[in-house]
Amino acid sequence: MCDAIYIHIPFCVKKCGYCDFLSFSCEEKSKADRSEYVEKLIEEIKLYPKLKYDTVYFGGGTPSLLEVEEIKQILETLSINNGAEITLEVNPQTVDMQKLEGFKKIGINRLSIGIQSFNDEKLKVLGRIHNKKIALKTYNDARKAGFKNLSIDLMFATPNQTIKELEEDLDIVEKLSPEHISIYSLIWEEGTKFMDLLDSGKLNSLDNDLEAKMYELIIDRLKKIGYLHYEISNFAKKGYQGRHNSKYWKNVEYIGVGLGASGYYKGIRYKNEVGLSNYYKKIDIAEKPLMEEEQVSDKDRIENYYILGLRLLNEGIETEDNIYFKKIKELHRKGYLKNEEGRYKLTSKGLMFANDVFVEIME
Repeated sequence: MCDAIYIHIPFCVKKCGYCDFLSFSCEEKSKADRSEYVEKLIEEIKLYPKLKYDTVYFGGGTPSLLEVEEIKQILETLSINNGAEITLEVNPQTVDMQKLEGFKKIGINRLSIGIQSFNDEKLKVLGRIHNKKIALKTYNDARKAGFKNLSIDLMFATPNQTIKELEEDLDIVEKLSPEHISIYSLIWEEGTKFMDLLDSGKLNSLDNDLEAKMYELIIDRLKKIGYLHYEISNFAKKGYQGRHNSKYWKNVEYIGVGLGASGYYKGIRYKNEVGLSNYYKKIDIAEKPLMEEEQVSDKDRIENYYILGLRLLNEGIETEDNIYFKKIKELHRKGYLKNEEGRYKLTSKGLMFANDVFVEIME
């Protein structure tokens, strides 16, 4: 059963230096361009069967750049279960109290606020358009608007970050008490402005040992204040685990719509066109704007089950006598996995070397 949809909104006020997601700044696209995109997006949704959705996720880019009415038009195209989780990613600089109240009124019930840091110096380095004051105001305004399910995004291991600076971010998180926290280490992606600055020596990456200490600090601190560490980079209060992203980690099918969006439907993983011209041309002839399609083989399905499932730290995976069984047993012997009631889960050691564990499974 497919009951999840991801909706990609590629517009940003300004593209951050570390970002390799498919997005472009509003300077390149006018409000009319954004309206046209919404119209095409709605047409794309109509190319799929009218499924009943349990989770809806607006990602980007910066979905909160769209007008409330435009988000409403998209939602009205969908058939949505009562009690569905409907998430909108928000950049603090792009919303005010009126807009937040509007999002709440049309049915958005979960916000993912891209704060990244509460340190103004770090925000400048990252190229974010907001500052600490705006981030706190957006969070507090969201509460006043009636949102009872807030997630905040944070980054660590940013250039020259210290343990003290990370602790200061976590102090603020404790005071705010969001229902959910996604916290990622900075990844230096090829083709980004950050990678160019790294190559030229204008930015430096953190030492691996310091990054590991930061991750351990985050885990210990958030657990102490009542958060469940349920996925490698995600923490939640009880009952507030992200339902939409958990579907990815459970390797279930979902629809992906929008420029460059990926999806997994009827045993096929696909990726949409990444150029607006080709995306629009295909939709204009009532054709799904697919750029790549791949039938998922049994081997890929099992491999994805193991790799994605191990990300869910409290659920883990079951295994059976197949080509991966020896690999799982060897990882268990080396102390990277533990076996609890027949399910294999990452140990603390495995968590620190998760990428190595995943590579070993795939080899």
